Amino acid sequence: MNFLYILLVVIGLFVSLVVFMRVFVYYKSSAMKGKEVPEIGGKAGKFVSRGGNALFYFYSPGCGACKAMTPVVIELSKNTEGVFPVDISKEMATAKKLGVMATPTIVVIKNKIVDKIVMGPQPAHRIKELLS
Repeated sequence: MNFLYILLVVIGLFVSLVVFMRVFVYYKSSAMKGKEVPEIGGKAGKFVSRGGNALFYFYSPGCGACKAMTPVVIELSKNTEGVFPVDISKEMATAKKLGVMATPTIVVIKNKIVDKIVMGPQPAHRIKELLS
């Protein structure tokens, strides 16, 4: 009986920790919403500094949810101006500047202001909706 009680307490603590971490990452990532975009380098930075509306898709190669989304966003970036897939394993500085703490994350920028931050896997139609 004691072992079962201890096991339930440990499982409860673990679940609480996981929930806390998810909430922490969500609120920490959302802190950039409504703020002016910091200076970002490269082609994407030039596009944003001109006042263009942009969609940044942050992914990592080892992320399971990213494996379904990445081909969709890369294809969209070929046909749509202002869509920038960002591999955080290669461009961590950009992710840090925009407060991204998890993948997949989409950051929508309008008029040099962070307009939306969407975390987690999204269907193709939702990604296209975020562009408008």
